[in-house]
Amino acid sequence: MSLISQNAVSRNRLKTKTEDGEGPLAVEENKDVEDGKESDLETSRAKKRKREKEKRSEMEQVKEMKKLENILFGSLYAPVEFGKEDEEKVQPEAETGSAVYFVDPSANSMLSVNEEDAQFSGESDDEEEAWQKKPVWVDEEEEQTNVNIAKVNRLRKLRKEEDESLISGAEYVSRLRAQHVKLNPGTEWAQLDSRSRDNDPYDESSDEETQAVVACGYEDTEAVDDILRTDEDLVVKSSAKLSPGLLEYSRLIDANADESSTGPINSVQFHRNAQLLLVAGLDRRLRFFQIDGKRNTKIQSIFLEDCPVRKASFLPDGSQAIIAGRRKFFYSLDLVKAKADKIGPLVGREEKSLEFFEVSPDSSVIAFVGNEGYILLVSSKTKELIGTLKMNGTVRSLAFADDGKQLLSSGGDGQVYHWDLRTRTCIHRAVDEGCINGTALCTSPDGTFFAAGSDSGIVNVYNRQEFLGGKRKPIKTIENLTTKVDFMKFNNDAQILAICSTMKKNSLKLIHIPSYNVFSNWPPANRNLQYPRCLDFSPGGGFMAVGNAAGKVFLYKLNHYHHA
Repeated sequence: MSLISQNAVSRNRLKTKTEDGEGPLAVEENKDVEDGKESDLETSRAKKRKREKEKRSEMEQVKEMKKLENILFGSLYAPVEFGKEDEEKVQPEAETGSAVYFVDPSANSMLSVNEEDAQFSGESDDEEEAWQKKPVWVDEEEEQTNVNIAKVNRLRKLRKEEDESLISGAEYVSRLRAQHVKLNPGTEWAQLDSRSRDNDPYDESSDEETQAVVACGYEDTEAVDDILRTDEDLVVKSSAKLSPGLLEYSRLIDANADESSTGPINSVQFHRNAQLLLVAGLDRRLRFFQIDGKRNTKIQSIFLEDCPVRKASFLPDGSQAIIAGRRKFFYSLDLVKAKADKIGPLVGREEKSLEFFEVSPDSSVIAFVGNEGYILLVSSKTKELIGTLKMNGTVRSLAFADDGKQLLSSGGDGQVYHWDLRTRTCIHRAVDEGCINGTALCTSPDGTFFAAGSDSGIVNVYNRQEFLGGKRKPIKTIENLTTKVDFMKFNNDAQILAICSTMKKNSLKLIHIPSYNVFSNWPPANRNLQYPRCLDFSPGGGFMAVGNAAGKVFLYKLNHYHHA
């Protein structure tokens, strides 16, 4: 009872306290608690709003950055939107699962898609129209305007018939566009592939091994494989074609700076290793230089007491050198032993000079120019006469072709002869156009072209197979020399033809063969070549040596070629 009574008393006291006026104090305390909760809630809401605002600003910044990047670099993050109609078509298909991608038929690129995910049913009319570009604005007066193309001289080339005069404005515009395309053909890599329009634009060809996707019109997967598998010689291959107009070259120290010649230089030739240069002239000395473009150190000098050198040449195999002058004999120099052997006179021949000769590319035969139209064939091994060929006129120049199986000759009758050295018979003979006396011949390394020079300074360039087939018209007639053509030489890849006349100063021209135009910056404007007499290109095309009558050998580096 005591515990119950005590609890009852406390309750009664509590009631009396509240009735006496102590209740408002408790209410105030409750209000303070409620105000504290409301302030905390407002603070949390404010923080949440602040976070949302910061997040929204960050998203806007990112969106703005993407927008700027898309403007500068194209669509990087999402495909280009083409309108609401296309989006409405794509979204229902995505919801049903029939298609989860969108292909832009107007873009010149292909998308790789798994066949399990989707299948393309076919081309629609709208997609075919998307391939063709539509004009932004059309002038309505073009149909009503008539243009007289026969009245103005410069517009007569637009006529399709001789008596055509008035055409409509639209036809006039289309013919102008066609004429522009004809005069300014675009590069192949920049043109849309027409085959991809005729065929399925979504067709792909992929490499099974590398999983590389190749767009239509680029089915040459072997070339792609070669590029992807190695990085060797990529820079060299990319600059395989020599540009016309200006020749990029650098002047180096003279090739014979270590020891100049005291007489005119008649022969310069690079050895097959591209480091050894042979220099010979009328001072009766043979000099060998190691060509590096910096020092060009002299290796050896050989003196021939009884033979002023008119021509000296390495055998293509690099084992010997043949030296000849205005003598009945010639010399054979063994490069390993550095020993010169005197050979001749040739048995049964009465020639007083063997100064002009050519060596076959297979190093088997040496062909000398003889008297009265005879060509003397000498074995490079035994140095004995093995046969003769006879022209109708006098012989002035020789050139080998087809790896030494054929020989070309020209001379006083103005004709070019083709000889088969296996049967030693003339297989073809034709007049060199406009030539009276032929003075020089040379063939390209692959035998595709040959050039014929005359005493009037005219050089005709022919396709050899077409010439043998009966075509007499040269590919190009070069008229940049005004005196007798004495020397001609193709470089290693037949992109440059050098023509030279010894009778006039600076009369050395370099011809760009693919375009058949003379390089306008050669010879150098600030350099006097004097009277050039001989020239040679290094096996890799990187060096060019020019010998002149003053006893100097100028050395140039052709920057297009990366190897000596």
